Amino acid sequence: MLTVNSIDNGIVIDHIRAGLGIKLFHYLGLDKVSFPVALIQNCESRKFGRKDIIKIQSPIELSLEKLGLIDPNITVSVIENGGTARKLKLSLPRRVEDVIRCKNPRCVTAAERGIPHIFTLVDVARALYQCEYCEELQSGLEL
Repeated sequence: MLTVNSIDNGIVIDHIRAGLGIKLFHYLGLDKVSFPVALIQNCESRKFGRKDIIKIQSPIELSLEKLGLIDPNITVSVIENGGTARKLKLSLPRRVEDVIRCKNPRCVTAAERGIPHIFTLVDVARALYQCEYCEELQSGLEL
């Protein structure tokens, strides 16, 4: 039986779609930190069948907007003094800036530097976003 101890102060990122935990682990730079971190993969989940979990034994800054794009089902729990201080449920953000990059080579963002990449959510079911400038459609899950 696998045992992972609870943490006193830090963050638990739960309900990560199975297989995305390692991508999220590297995206957050957790492979380079000096404090304890646990990546638990393919745990049983009543709701999703399988899930990944990341436990971080240190308070860190997280971009909830970016985490919501990676997997809108993620739950972030802030742990203080051994207990859950707050629990944040993520969702797909309605509008994102400089998170998704437009892949259209004719878009103004490809030709000129300094222009922010701005996308608006147009289809929640498919996590589809539309570029504000050229109207190119792109999945938010392709980070």
